[in-house]
Amino acid sequence: MEDPGVNLADLTPEEREAYELKLQLQEKRNEVCDTSLFNEAHTANPVTVKIRRRRDLKGHLTKVYAMDWSTDARHVLSASQDSRLLVWDTYSGNKIHAIELKCSWVMCCSYAPSGNYVASGGLDNVCSVYDLNDEEGNLSGKAIKVLTGHDGYLGECQFLSDKQILTSSGDHMCILWDIATGQQITTLKDHLGEVDCLGLLPDNNTFLSGSTDATVKLWDLREGMCKQTLVGHLSDVVDIKWLANSVNFVTASDDASCGYSTLDPTKRSRSIVTSTHRLEFHASTPPSAAGLYSRATMISMLYCGMRC
Repeated sequence: MEDPGVNLADLTPEEREAYELKLQLQEKRNEVCDTSLFNEAHTANPVTVKIRRRRDLKGHLTKVYAMDWSTDARHVLSASQDSRLLVWDTYSGNKIHAIELKCSWVMCCSYAPSGNYVASGGLDNVCSVYDLNDEEGNLSGKAIKVLTGHDGYLGECQFLSDKQILTSSGDHMCILWDIATGQQITTLKDHLGEVDCLGLLPDNNTFLSGSTDATVKLWDLREGMCKQTLVGHLSDVVDIKWLANSVNFVTASDDASCGYSTLDPTKRSRSIVTSTHRLEFHASTPPSAAGLYSRATMISMLYCGMRC
């Protein structure tokens, strides 16, 4: 369906071609929309998730912009625009590290798998890495490296190990860094917009990136190449999370939809559309009740009422 607010005469040839491709994409999506969310919900097994508030973590003075769990499922890292990174013991509710940031406009943070390091970045265009194991017992954390090289804000950072970290940026790039030397190992360029989110697989060789160009890209760090581009969202892709099977993943977008996608080539795309919101399933069938429950359990763990 054409947008009545678009005057084709005012568009450049490139813009007209992009607009026509967008209309074709919408037509294809409507063709596979063979049901509604309301009708599909009647065939799904009921899922009951009880979310219980466990603890309130209070200590930040203003907006908490990002957080990350440690792999020990006990410690949480939170980043706030009060210029502080806080590491929490969720069992006791106490702060065990308080790191003062040079820039208050923090947008992302990450906990290393070992639990020895944390990192943050934001509108200062750099990724700062901190050592939590200060030999002098300093709880403020020691900045061991500031990774400079991006020309835009940091959308997200994720540790691969204590030696490597991956960052995405508003400069349309993702960079794999050597933390010890501060040097770039691999620079990944293919997005046409700002890269706001990353989804790293446990093998540390493959990851997904989401961008304001409304696409999700699959990358192979060993080759330093984009292996696949997934389209479907109509606006910025702002978050990506892998499911436990490392084959399916979910995306969140500014187009008021969540996408459920798979890398299994035997599955076909499926869209479920409602009159007000769209929920997309890119699989042969919608997620099973077990799959939804595992995802809901993870959500309840992340958002169990702990307000930093």
